[in-house]
Amino acid sequence: MTLTQWLPAKATLKQNAGDYSLIVVGSFLQALSYVVFLAPFKIVPGGVYGISIVIHYVTRGIFSFFPEGLPMGATALCFNIPLLILAMKKLGLSSGPKTIVTFLLISIFTDTLSYILGDTPLVENDRFIACFYGGAILGLGVTCVFRAQSTSAGTDVLARVIAKNTNIKVSNVLIVLDSMVVLLGLLVFQDWAVPLYSWFTIFVYGKVVEMFQTENPNRAVFVVSKKTQEIKELIVNKMGMRGTFLHGRGMYEGKEKEIIFTIAERKDLPRLKNEIKAIDPSAFVSTMHASKDSPPPGI
Repeated sequence: MTLTQWLPAKATLKQNAGDYSLIVVGSFLQALSYVVFLAPFKIVPGGVYGISIVIHYVTRGIFSFFPEGLPMGATALCFNIPLLILAMKKLGLSSGPKTIVTFLLISIFTDTLSYILGDTPLVENDRFIACFYGGAILGLGVTCVFRAQSTSAGTDVLARVIAKNTNIKVSNVLIVLDSMVVLLGLLVFQDWAVPLYSWFTIFVYGKVVEMFQTENPNRAVFVVSKKTQEIKELIVNKMGMRGTFLHGRGMYEGKEKEIIFTIAERKDLPRLKNEIKAIDPSAFVSTMHASKDSPPPGI
């Protein structure tokens, strides 16, 4: 192996080591939030783990092998596996291996901490402290996972599938789905404090993610290549994204060119670049910050 081949390989190894370290830390923080702060007070923070917390309490005393209720981590796993399969079929999920590691670690950490600590809260009789710090720690954990260009699957996958090929924002679908989970907690626990504290937790969690995830999650991508049709197939059919063709002319040779323009989520960008380079090693790819409030005409 030459020095020029070895250096990129070393950089990739270092990047992967950093990403998976962030995934471990982020997964542990999320599990810590669920076990120590949220579940003991029946706070339902939306998503798959919100459903798992509800099921954990509902199944108490039903199964002799799980007298304290079905484990939250294992229950979440039963939801996340089919959601991941759905994402890979419908969206071509780019962070597949990292996502699998992430939701497996969260499940393992959650059930391990539950086994060690039980349902005893860190601070007794103070639900506000629990929902505030639970939301903050959950936000830190999610930020670490996002920085590693991964996802913990869950309802965000379902939201992306529902919003695909529509003008509905994924964030709006996610709010609806998470709110439905919160209302499920109200129906099961028959306590208005549950949704009120849960929505506050979601608010804190969202603000923490927003505070640390300062970079715009969307990127405008311009691709100049001779293999535009192959790249179009990649973007539309393989990655489940949309785009448009821009017509241009080279300054040097004066030849007509087709430029592909698309909007990509930041976590999908590395895969998009790698796939484009695999199709056309000489392709030129340029990116910049973008806002995806509404799609440009023709997309």
